[in-house]
Amino acid sequence: MPDLFSPYTLKGITLRNRVAMSPMTMYRSVDGKVGDYHLMLMGSRAAGGFGLVFPEQIAITPDGRTGTCCAGLWDDDQIEGLARVCALVKEMGAVPAIQLGHTGRKGSEQKPWEGKRQIAPDHPDGWQVRGPSAIPYGGRYPYPVQALSVDEILALHQAYADAAQRALAAGFEWLEMHFAHGYLGASFFSPLANQRTDAYGGSLENRLRFHREALDAVRAVWPERLPLTMRLGSDDFHPEGVQFDDAVWAVGALKRHGLDLADLSLGMNTDDLREPPFSQAAFMVERGNRVRRECGIPVAVSWNLGTPAIADRVIREELIDLVFLGRPALANPHWPVWAARELAHDDPFSVLPQDWSWWLKNRPGSENSHGWPAPAVR
Repeated sequence: MPDLFSPYTLKGITLRNRVAMSPMTMYRSVDGKVGDYHLMLMGSRAAGGFGLVFPEQIAITPDGRTGTCCAGLWDDDQIEGLARVCALVKEMGAVPAIQLGHTGRKGSEQKPWEGKRQIAPDHPDGWQVRGPSAIPYGGRYPYPVQALSVDEILALHQAYADAAQRALAAGFEWLEMHFAHGYLGASFFSPLANQRTDAYGGSLENRLRFHREALDAVRAVWPERLPLTMRLGSDDFHPEGVQFDDAVWAVGALKRHGLDLADLSLGMNTDDLREPPFSQAAFMVERGNRVRRECGIPVAVSWNLGTPAIADRVIREELIDLVFLGRPALANPHWPVWAARELAHDDPFSVLPQDWSWWLKNRPGSENSHGWPAPAVR
């Protein structure tokens, strides 16, 4: 029976445990390039014991960014910084992963602490956002949306493939495509955002065409030995949007196109959510387990899994395969070590690189000399 600290193998890659640092946009890039900040952030989490480590969503085109201070991989000049991150993550014993995406109609945005409002397309830091249909998101995103032509859609598929090749050159060993959170892929899947009448709109099969073709384009250039996964917007929590049954069908279809693992999240194609379960612990786990059972594919989920006992239980009960942590990973770069102590692991420091763990295990000093609170009594 696996637990949170069991190794996990997918294709030709083995993770040292089931804990992943989820991609989180940090607004620290210049000209789409990652720098020393990202090296610190990803390297410290790898050194802290995470098995799989992502930088933020990496944009496939300049207009695929959230804002001008977000990272991308549309140019060869952007490879070097990401290669440094990959090398350090590997040196610290984790697997470097990349999430490729395009923000679609939710792009051209201010930093959250500056208001998180969409920037006008004629502003120096803004641009004309694009989507499946000319339907503005609304709320904080009021500006017109340019509906993509078929030629532009095909160019985006090529941009995914080109970015995947650059990711491989940088040293990434796990690739995820971001089709959730109201971004471009999610909006193609949702009838709230996609009202096209051509082959990319209308029926559920047509609304998944963008995903299938983008996945095919990446699968053609991404090595079979390396995992190819997708974060899917699986529920809009709106009666006119994506329903979870749609997502179950979609994952089955994408599996036939070479998808290796489904990372299930939310659609977020509208702010008009009906009874969202955001306050519930592990609310995506039951949904993820259904996909895992019915589609026969490995599954990862995030959302409110930062309590070690809960994260461990969902792995022990084989409900999902990987636990993705966002804010807990920001709050505690050594979350895996803390979780191991909380769960009374026989050797909690073994989740760290060997040189670090040797000092912590062999030079204990006085009681509590590590500075850690005593682990919870079980």
